[in-house]
Amino acid sequence: MCCSKPASHLVRQFLAVAAILVATAPALAQGRIEINATPISSFDHRDPELRRFGNLEFRGGVQLTSSSREFGGLSGLRMQPDGRAFIAVTDAGRWLRGRVVYSGSAPSGIAEAEMAPLLGADGRRLAARGWFDSEAIAEGGGAIYVGIERVQRIVKFDFAKNGFKARGVPIAVPPEFTTMPSNKGIEALAVVPKGQPLAGALIVISEADLDAAGNIKAHLLGGPSPGAFSVKRSDDFDVTDCTLLPNGDLLILERRFSLLRGPAVRIRQIAAGELRPGATVTGEQLLYADVGQQVDNFEALGIHHTPTGETVLTLVSDNNFSSLQRTLLMQFTLLK
Repeated sequence: MCCSKPASHLVRQFLAVAAILVATAPALAQGRIEINATPISSFDHRDPELRRFGNLEFRGGVQLTSSSREFGGLSGLRMQPDGRAFIAVTDAGRWLRGRVVYSGSAPSGIAEAEMAPLLGADGRRLAARGWFDSEAIAEGGGAIYVGIERVQRIVKFDFAKNGFKARGVPIAVPPEFTTMPSNKGIEALAVVPKGQPLAGALIVISEADLDAAGNIKAHLLGGPSPGAFSVKRSDDFDVTDCTLLPNGDLLILERRFSLLRGPAVRIRQIAAGELRPGATVTGEQLLYADVGQQVDNFEALGIHHTPTGETVLTLVSDNNFSSLQRTLLMQFTLLK
């Protein structure tokens, strides 16, 4: 990643090779791992007392490390309704599940963490067949859907029934998925729940597969009105994840990186009524943060609701299995 395309390409190639080495190395079977957490009490470097950022209020965060070589590369997250249990996927084709520990309302650690490889329909590791760059995760009807970049496939797991032993079955995707750029393809997934106009649809957004107007391609698979739409691209941001609010609005997490401006993160809210085939959606910016804040390579966005009715967003960064990057878990309250 860099301000110039050639340098950016080289860095991405290096990180891709590193991910391949991790994915294809002999993997540990399902097992517990220890995750260490260092609390982060402020989000802003310049003003530690500042809590509000756009339409979000900072609750707290942690930097996560582990002695396990399998830990890292977190690229997709789904929080469970209790705000504690979670399930995530990594760039190396592995599950991570555990429980967020809190000190008051702020996250303070991870407990009961365990990892296991994603399995294919034949019971073998998906990574063994080159399906390892798992970048997105969605949950609906007891099933978990995982988007795998580079091969541009979506795999469905009966996770509610079988947990880590679930075998993934590829679902049908439009033929145009085969033309997605290798490292700019499937990046964000969300299942529209019952009670919403698009109930049953699987929302799929690419990282930066661009249409003729330079906007980011997205798709509605299944549901009442399947088809392609676009997300307006601006200021060199790429999509890294998405999730849905209870009213059906779509939240999109975006990331930008350059050597001149450093890393930045943005969250946009797209009204549910705008999501339809042929549309180009823009939405409202809820958060913008850059080098002035605790920002890293944020690629995962989770959501849960507290007993008092607060909507809490959880952001997790992907360290690309690199010592130059961090695994951060940050939580914010949505103020509207």
